[in-house]
Amino acid sequence: MQGEMNDKGDPALRDALELMRDLRRRCEWDAAQTHESLRPYLIEEAHEVDDALRAGDDRLLREELGDLLLQLLFHSVIAEERRAFDVHDVARSLVAKMKARHPHLYGDGVKQPWERMKAKKRTSIAEGLPLDLPALHRAHRLQDRAAGVGFDWNDVEGPAAKVEEELGEVRELLATAPVAHTPHGAPILDERHARLEDELGDLLFACVNLCRKAGVHASLALDRANRKFADRFARVETLAAERGLVVGEAGLEALDALWEEVKEAERA
Repeated sequence: MQGEMNDKGDPALRDALELMRDLRRRCEWDAAQTHESLRPYLIEEAHEVDDALRAGDDRLLREELGDLLLQLLFHSVIAEERRAFDVHDVARSLVAKMKARHPHLYGDGVKQPWERMKAKKRTSIAEGLPLDLPALHRAHRLQDRAAGVGFDWNDVEGPAAKVEEELGEVRELLATAPVAHTPHGAPILDERHARLEDELGDLLFACVNLCRKAGVHASLALDRANRKFADRFARVETLAAERGLVVGEAGLEALDALWEEVKEAERA
């Protein structure tokens, strides 16, 4: 470790690092934190950065990236206190990793797909993937890694056909075993429900693979669809209010007519 006396580089980054060290010395709350206690805050700040990216707000993004940087410095200083590593070690590891990922740019190596390079170091495609990754992203990464060892379709036709196959299996199951509910409308969690969950999971996994092969991340596509649906339905609610309709009492036919009206207005 280089330690406190050898901090170099941008004065603002140096000041931020020294501020973090000072807070650990003089602020009771900061001094009490551990790697474990900070985990929820790191996740929260990452989500706030994502919200700023989604909003396309540069001022907010700068602020939220600063909050995320604080978390990175916080963990680095705690590790420094334990004499495990410091922020300089983190930076050096990053530089070494990125150069290793680009041997054709920083050496005499041949350009290779990243997942193929990493596959040589793994014993399993799931190795190193965080267990708490959002399900859509985890599916995408598993498929990426499988593709890195050659387990992949040649084009989008394969995964598209797989989606159709999985949808057919879901339809068949629904036709032979109708959805069962309690008198209060909750699904009955029996063996049939478990089979349906399994088949729908296969369908979703196939859809993620189709997205991946088409060059689209499923989680971003679904996020876009979520926002589009929420925006459209908000306009449906506005139209309903303007026409004296109560959304919860209007019925499907009336709401569907408003929905189509909103879509037509978008096209126009």
